[in-house]
Amino acid sequence: MSKSRRDFLARTSFGVLGAATACSSKKQKATELPPGTPPAFGTAPPVGPDVSPSTFAEAEKLVQVELRLADRVLAAGNWRNSMAALYERRTGPRKVALPPATAPWSQWHAVLPGQTAGPEHDRFVRSRIDPGPLPENDQDIAFSPVTRLSNWIEQRKLTSQRLTQIYLERLERFNPNLRCVITLTRELALAQARKADEEIAAGKYRGPLHGIPWGAKDLLDTAGIPTTYGAEPYRNRVPSEDAAVVKRLHDAGAVLVAKLSLGALALNDIWFGGQTMNPWLLEEGSSGSSAGPGAATAAGLVGFAVGSETGGSIIGPSMRCGVTGLRPTYGRVPRTGAMTLCWSLDKLGPMTRSVEDALLVLEAISGPDASDLASVSSRLDFDSGAKVQDLRVGYFPGWMKEDPATDVDRAALETVRKLGMTTVEVSIPGWPYDSLNLILFAEAAAAFEELTLSGRLDELKVQVPDAWPNSFRQARFLSAVDFVQADRFRRQVAEEMARVFTQVDLLLVPSLRDEMLVITNFTGHPSLTLRAGFVEVAEARSDWAPDPKSPLPRFSPPRRVPHGITLIGKLFDEGVLGSAGLALERAFDVVNQRPPGF
Repeated sequence: MSKSRRDFLARTSFGVLGAATACSSKKQKATELPPGTPPAFGTAPPVGPDVSPSTFAEAEKLVQVELRLADRVLAAGNWRNSMAALYERRTGPRKVALPPATAPWSQWHAVLPGQTAGPEHDRFVRSRIDPGPLPENDQDIAFSPVTRLSNWIEQRKLTSQRLTQIYLERLERFNPNLRCVITLTRELALAQARKADEEIAAGKYRGPLHGIPWGAKDLLDTAGIPTTYGAEPYRNRVPSEDAAVVKRLHDAGAVLVAKLSLGALALNDIWFGGQTMNPWLLEEGSSGSSAGPGAATAAGLVGFAVGSETGGSIIGPSMRCGVTGLRPTYGRVPRTGAMTLCWSLDKLGPMTRSVEDALLVLEAISGPDASDLASVSSRLDFDSGAKVQDLRVGYFPGWMKEDPATDVDRAALETVRKLGMTTVEVSIPGWPYDSLNLILFAEAAAAFEELTLSGRLDELKVQVPDAWPNSFRQARFLSAVDFVQADRFRRQVAEEMARVFTQVDLLLVPSLRDEMLVITNFTGHPSLTLRAGFVEVAEARSDWAPDPKSPLPRFSPPRRVPHGITLIGKLFDEGVLGSAGLALERAFDVVNQRPPGF
């Protein structure tokens, strides 16, 4: 850091243009004005430290705006009267604490004005195939999809208590290698399993999740059980109420066996207990931030899991670990009782071993909750036997020819055609979509403002340039004007996506294509990621920026790992995603392959 930069930070402290970090203010005697004179900007008593034209000259470098010398002089001379008071909420003397549950007044609505979205009615037709005889060994039972497990439980071929014991034993045996569990909920799980068996024996069957053990990403509140956000400052945090999604799964009769790991504060795959690893390749992380749900589901340690996504946190680990991840439409699943990272982006969704499993879980957790102002009523129309021949599947020709697309992606496009679906070439403008991330950085820094200003960010395990501690500090210097402009750009992007979906029913995209990850998270469109084949890698992969000082492991010969594709659907049209995904899953015929050693 240069001397001038250090001096600037020392003078201006922690805010944009460095204003108002002092808590004291000097009162000036108000000038007597004639009755009826309205208030004017720039006439408040001066507060905060002195600001000079050179302060503005340095700050201009951060926001890439250039003022003339006369402009700087005028701005500096008036700053303490005009702008510094805007920081009083944070710096005092009249501080106001903002509770974590207080959401911004402005809200993002995924459906544009004048448009409707989603199916006209609710329908859920699950598979009714014979699940076959119960496997003789516990391993085969553990890796079975929920569609089979639920049939065995309903038919009383398998008890919830036996299934729960299988998963608890596997969690304890394999967690030392995977580091995917933060808290094992053994006592709760055994009590819930016992209750499930008693209810089913009495004829009270609650549905396909009754008696099925599951794992929750450890940002979902669980009453009396730690919810740590994967971050050291919250390691001993014990909430008093269950999150809305947890309550709904309890009501469905599901059995909570573990609170699963996430990268600290929902970023990547490193938490206070270490790095969560990929069951298919133990030399690399499982990706994040739904790291534990991805690893545990892939390794057959839970029946299913619930993860969250703000900017790729379901898609990433689903790809890396070879599981199915369903990121619902923004607003479909309530986030009450879930850690807030970004109010206008956070989404909760299922991570499973098959497509139909994901839809079973989605049905159970959908619907509005009064405490989540962004949650809305929606319908789900899914038929496991629906024909897909009339679907129009859009794709980007250029994207299929370049990284990160692989031969698996290109083969998947051919499979779409073989199934009778129509492929349609689509395009979008070459806009700077990553500029939307200003909204994410600003909201996330606001959500964890107290952690930043208190200095407790230093307790997080990772302190590299692309980790939250640095991003939260940088965000203090973002421009409010640019935030508004990014929000306006967001609407423009949403309108462009609405245009694309007049041409197609869904999109098939390379799962980790950055533009589509950013676009669809900001527009709120649902996505379904599923295993489509396998690729070989000669080097371990990482969510973190390359560090020449810490090279990643290399492999000779290359290692075989799963690879997936992602389907993007119309808003609230997860049923169509499920039908297309189920047809593709059957055609790919790779879903039943397991990571070696598990």
